Amino acid sequence: MKFRSERDSLVEALATAGRAVGGRGSSASAVLSGLLLSCEGNHLAVTGTDLDLTIRFDLEIIGIEDGSCVVPARLVADIVRSLEPGAVTVESTEDKVEISAARSRFGLRSYPVVEFPPMQPPSEPGTHLAAPVLAEGLRQVVRAASTDDARPLLTGVLMTNEGGTVRLVATDSYRLALRDLAGTSGFDDETEILVPARALAELQRIPFPATGGGEEPSVGVLTGPHEITFTTGSVRISTRLLDGSYPDYRQLIPDHYPNRLHLGKESLLGALRRVRLLVRDNTTPVRLAMRAGGVDLFVNATEVGDASETVDGDYTGEDLVIAFNPSYLIDGVEAVMGDEVLIETADAVKPATVRGAEKDDYRYLLMPVRVS
Repeated sequence: MKFRSERDSLVEALATAGRAVGGRGSSASAVLSGLLLSCEGNHLAVTGTDLDLTIRFDLEIIGIEDGSCVVPARLVADIVRSLEPGAVTVESTEDKVEISAARSRFGLRSYPVVEFPPMQPPSEPGTHLAAPVLAEGLRQVVRAASTDDARPLLTGVLMTNEGGTVRLVATDSYRLALRDLAGTSGFDDETEILVPARALAELQRIPFPATGGGEEPSVGVLTGPHEITFTTGSVRISTRLLDGSYPDYRQLIPDHYPNRLHLGKESLLGALRRVRLLVRDNTTPVRLAMRAGGVDLFVNATEVGDASETVDGDYTGEDLVIAFNPSYLIDGVEAVMGDEVLIETADAVKPATVRGAEKDDYRYLLMPVRVS
């Protein structure tokens, strides 16, 4: 195999595909710490996988000789990134890969191609989702998924159909994020797929390419019994689906709340971030004293000190003091679109909802912290 590519394009391909390398499966086989480079004509496919997650980046290059090789993922990306701008030549022999540019030359040991997991040829997506809407939804929802592998179902994001619209749901049992992707469809009424949040976090990082003619960019989605694939531009992300029944989140969503606090989003975020400066562990809550005219925030960190701040707003309901994990509350407020936020509560022990004042397609349920 031999090809020539512009340095920055090759760095992007290697770095993007390399994000799939280094997961749980890679410790079982040395070849999974590598990237598969497949050259055919003037087309290069760069693929990384840990068996659960696979990322493929397609790149136009100057092909000199067709072939394939498997190179150490992190090392080859670092080498190409360090080269001078311009053309980079990559050539492989039976057990070695040579990378050269200007006066630099590197020779790397390669892994046997036959040991790399076989890759299925790409198939056409079954449906398409509007890229800006999906990106916004992922930003709002993925943050609420669990990172605890002891509860694998909660490390996923539920993708389902709700009234003809694609819905995203994630929870770690302390908070729950829900977003309806308005104007999207493609799943039938029975569809409920559980996608690992890690794969969707990687999808978030992919810049969606602009399309000609003023058309909105889209993400192709192909679902199978055990796998889902997202395609956008030159990047294809495939992941195994999580197997199991997701918790019935609908029973957690209250029909109405008696108390409602209406605030400026940036004013609330600024105050929360300031009082959180005293929090040194994950057990110190922020107390919100809701009253007519706004809310008083208070943090008492026993070994550090205390902080308080008042945020003006509109409040309807009975005066209430409720406490939250400050990081979780900030996460929910940050995810709201628009300039104004609503915090709706029933009492000091039932889940509260954070959502935008202008739109109701995103909801963030948060369990209060019990305090004396």
